[in-house]
Amino acid sequence: MPGVRLPGSRADGADRSGTGRRAIVPRALSLLVFGLAGLLCWISANTSHGTNLRNDSQALEYRDWVRQQGEHNVEIEREVTELREDVDELTRSQVNDPAAQARVDALVEPAGLAPLSGPGVTVTLTDAPSDATPRGDAPPPTPDDLVVHQQDIQGVVNALWAGGAQGVRIMDQRLVATSAVRCVGNTLILHGRVYSPPYVISAVGDADALRRALDSSEAVYTYRTYVEAYGLGYKAEDHRQVDLPGYTGSLDLRYAKVS
Repeated sequence: MPGVRLPGSRADGADRSGTGRRAIVPRALSLLVFGLAGLLCWISANTSHGTNLRNDSQALEYRDWVRQQGEHNVEIEREVTELREDVDELTRSQVNDPAAQARVDALVEPAGLAPLSGPGVTVTLTDAPSDATPRGDAPPPTPDDLVVHQQDIQGVVNALWAGGAQGVRIMDQRLVATSAVRCVGNTLILHGRVYSPPYVISAVGDADALRRALDSSEAVYTYRTYVEAYGLGYKAEDHRQVDLPGYTGSLDLRYAKVS
């Protein structure tokens, strides 16, 4: 009836309102859980870039490869140890063998490991003055025309060997079979040491034969044409005694190979 409040009507309304509020909470929690699950899925997909983050088979392959390599390394180390023992045994047996020691001693001097003295010659090569002017009808020089080059030093050394030199020294170092003459700019690199001109090349041997070899060398002749044209230095001198030190550096061979 209008204007009449039914008994219990207020209490029923309150219950319905409380029930509605209680129903919202589970729905909100469900939405939150689903949202977090979706976020985790997105993070995993973005991190993996389409790959399997738990590739157990690949991990097993890596472990197997590491294990196999470890076993291979152990086998190689065993072989190295056996070979080293063989080398040590051979070395011990040769030390007490007079015949083997005699063969070694016979090679020391030809190899350039022992000091050597005797008659010989020295050749000195020097750069031209920086203000050198051409002589005769020679064209104006370039900077390369005024310095001693690698091929000039090598030409003198080759001529001395061809002339019967028993030993050769450049500056203060004895040349051996593994020596290499290298020039960078106007400096010489020999056995890892750097030298500047004048370059002194000494040889022990018959002085007359050595001088004839120098005079007949095409490389030396070419260098001497620059001496006459631009004033580079060239001096060959005979000596009753030339003293060469024995080579004391490493004799290991180093070479390049295809990787």
